Amino acid sequence: MSSFWNLRFWEYEFFEPHWLWLLILVPGVWYILFKRERQRKGDIKFSGGIEHQKKLGTNWIARLREALIILSGLALASLILALAKPFHWALHDDSDNDFKYGIDIVIAMDVSGSMLAEDFQPNRLEASKRVAKEFIDGRKGDRIGLVAYAGEAYTACPPTLDYEVLKKQISRMNGDRIMGGTSIGLGLGTAVTRLRSDSTEQGSKVIILLTDGIDGGEELDPMMAAELAKSQDIRVYTIGVGSKGKAKARVNSPFGTYYTSMDTEIDEELLKRIAKTTDGKYFRAKDEDGLKNIYKEIDKLEKKRIEDEQYKSEPPPTPQSFVNFALFFAAFVWCIQFFLFKSHD
Repeated sequence: MSSFWNLRFWEYEFFEPHWLWLLILVPGVWYILFKRERQRKGDIKFSGGIEHQKKLGTNWIARLREALIILSGLALASLILALAKPFHWALHDDSDNDFKYGIDIVIAMDVSGSMLAEDFQPNRLEASKRVAKEFIDGRKGDRIGLVAYAGEAYTACPPTLDYEVLKKQISRMNGDRIMGGTSIGLGLGTAVTRLRSDSTEQGSKVIILLTDGIDGGEELDPMMAAELAKSQDIRVYTIGVGSKGKAKARVNSPFGTYYTSMDTEIDEELLKRIAKTTDGKYFRAKDEDGLKNIYKEIDKLEKKRIEDEQYKSEPPPTPQSFVNFALFFAAFVWCIQFFLFKSHD
């Protein structure tokens, strides 16, 4: 409400400041009106002397007429300020914090056999799914989709605002019915294709690519997929998942279940190159808490980016408060003139 009655013009900037030159007319208007007021003849002829007239006169009427002249000048000044198209950065900041345009996000998650390593609890895949769902719970107005990949890739859920459906798909996702291996390029390419076909025109487009391995796919080179993302203005945040050294992993075989020790091998250089190419960032998650912090960091980076982009854009003009005061002053002057000082024929 206060923004509609903020007349502190020094707090504003103006898109068309050349209109402000007209403000030099206001003192001239005041001068002319005050001069006319002093020279104005009375409306009623009176035969008595000056002393007698002063006894019958009232001082407050003269002061009121002077106040009306001042208000007339202020109405003109307010109108001129409105014509200069003022805008207020503080009001623009309020609109920034709404992030009303949202972000289109696709989480591309590695579901290969190595994601069953138990250096996370109960394993990398389940921990990654749990943290992803917590991340989704913290979103508001962002369309989020899901791509699962191993030796091949598929869209588990297209970008949607129905977070409950999305979380159900995350819970169901696993690598049981997908070709083994780790095709980072195919996973990233599928996510880019999904964002390109489903994204809205406004807002940021982001891929969160999570893996614990080395690219072994032959269908699509990861850097070609990164270049494709760059061409579509899609940022890719890459996450390497896994502790240093060896990790215990459960293996299901026709002869039963057994455990083995496996090396954690993450192609960090590739993930860094993908992130750098797309103006994103690479993160390494050595445990679940680290993974949670990475998602929080991505959230902060995107919000800051949106703020920066909106500050680069021109905020909308906000002349409403000046128009309100111009109308208020003009209406007040007219009402007093019409009802109190109305001339009689």
